[in-house]
Amino acid sequence: MTAIFKKRNYIPVLLTFFVMGFCDVVGIATSHLKADFNLSEVTAGFIPSMVFIWFLILSLPSALMMNRYGRKKMVQASNVITVAGMIIPFISYSFVSCMIAFILLGIGNTILQVSLNPLLTDVVKGGKLASCLTAGQVIKAVSSFCGPFIALAAVSVFGNWMYLFPIFAVVTLISWILLTFTEIDETPVQKEKSGGLFRTFSLLGDPAILLYFLGIFFIVGVDVGTNTVSPKLLMERCSADIDKASLGASVYFICRTAGAFLGSFLLARMDETRYLKINVILAAASMAVLFFVQSPAAILSAIGGIGFFCSSVFPALFSLALKARPQKANEISGFMITGVCGGAVIPPLMGMAAKSAGSQCGSLIVISICLAYLIFCAFRSGRHSFNNINN
Repeated sequence: MTAIFKKRNYIPVLLTFFVMGFCDVVGIATSHLKADFNLSEVTAGFIPSMVFIWFLILSLPSALMMNRYGRKKMVQASNVITVAGMIIPFISYSFVSCMIAFILLGIGNTILQVSLNPLLTDVVKGGKLASCLTAGQVIKAVSSFCGPFIALAAVSVFGNWMYLFPIFAVVTLISWILLTFTEIDETPVQKEKSGGLFRTFSLLGDPAILLYFLGIFFIVGVDVGTNTVSPKLLMERCSADIDKASLGASVYFICRTAGAFLGSFLLARMDETRYLKINVILAAASMAVLFFVQSPAAILSAIGGIGFFCSSVFPALFSLALKARPQKANEISGFMITGVCGGAVIPPLMGMAAKSAGSQCGSLIVISICLAYLIFCAFRSGRHSFNNINN
């Protein structure tokens, strides 16, 4: 029974990438919760933090636990936590229950992101690995832009957006079942020695690693921030209702998916530093446009441009970090995932800035500062050979 997927055991693993994309639903959920519970901009700005703060707290401990319990068990544990989180607000819909749901979603997603990519390496070998890793990221991106459409469908069919929670729970449960009946021979790993967390955080003393870690911190902040602010801009400038405004997030994720797909080919043929420079400058140009446009089409075009040009910045930074100190690849991989906590820090700052400015232009200023650092990061990486620093 457990060998049903033995010959094609990579399929259930790839499908689990769809669950990984559920964390991005916090963008449209923030707009709904702000309206449903009459939240201030500052309070609403902290909602994404409930999801993304766990990448800072749990990424490295999850990696250590994976060494002890195995990759598949950790992925399955993340699915169980995600299902629990998605059921809670459907049973009792309140601000507190939704915060608990997002906390569980964040914990589950952190464990999933730490353990799923290594698990894929156990079922896909050789030349197929790169293409399967890319396919997994595309599946995650598809999941991200499906979220607002699922919310809109829930409103149309059931009369309430919160029905997306049980839909996500069912999809996650299906993923858990498929993976349960999949036989996977995991690669043995060495047990982590004591002091592993300290040694990993000591990487911050390396100028190159610090540069790219902050780059990942800010690109995730741009990603979550743009996802969160897009429906708010449409409501503020175009008087769109909340359901129609949620399509702004879908446009962002559709463009991000297209950019990720194209980026997977370009990064195989282009130097990461050159790719990074071009894309962050174009993303900053799209952001500059967003300050001034007022029509729905122009706003969506600018939002789509940010999504498209930022789509592969994360893997480019990740690759540069690994190349900076290849002998520390495992530690760097675990450490860089903690940079995803930028999605927890940037949205609250956006909320405070929007309240201070009296409009979403305050939020755009915060995202622009993130993009300014990414431009600095791109050109700094081109001027110095960090490999020489680390030798």
